Amino acid sequence: MRIRVNGQTLEVEAPTLERLIEELGFSEQTVATAVNQEFVRSKDRGETLLVEDDTVEIVTPRQGG
Repeated sequence: MRIRVNGQTLEVEAPTLERLIEELGFSEQTVATAVNQEFVRSKDRGETLLVEDDTVEIVTPRQGG
């Protein structure tokens, strides 16, 4: 399926946001997520289904100034 992740169009297999995070290699990191500009809590990612042309943001925290 084709979706946009952090501004980049990707072909992915993941049916849920949780699986997308795993597929993209973010599963070992603390991240914040949004689908179509709606924040998704970490506990809801496994139930958040993805569909063609969704827009996903995955943000990792950064330190420093």
